Amino acid sequence: MASNTPKAPKIKQPQSRGKSIFSLIESKLKMEGLFGQGVPVKLVPPFLFAALLVLIYIWSNHQADKTVRNIERLQQEVEDLRADVTTLEAEYMYSSKQSEVSKKVRNLGIVENDEPPFKILVED
Repeated sequence: MASNTPKAPKIKQPQSRGKSIFSLIESKLKMEGLFGQGVPVKLVPPFLFAALLVLIYIWSNHQADKTVRNIERLQQEVEDLRADVTTLEAEYMYSSKQSEVSKKVRNLGIVENDEPPFKILVED
């Protein structure tokens, strides 16, 4: 007759309320054939390094786009200011003409001298 041997206690696994998100992803991607015994630990650092490089690349592109938009905005502002300066210079040049100045000071009672200047000679 056979001898009695004790049974190994069964390890109870926690019962889930359904499939977890990771089991769903794993079933959809069918990764069991690729990583049958889990992810090889030696592949993790190169993968993380590549992921870091991708993040830096994306950040760099966003910064470049932001800088280009900023440059375009500033160029438009410079064009507007340049147009304003040109307009103000033209108005200043027009208002500083002799005929315009005489029109403005006529209201103050100052009139333009029509006689040419003369030289004063002093005899010793």
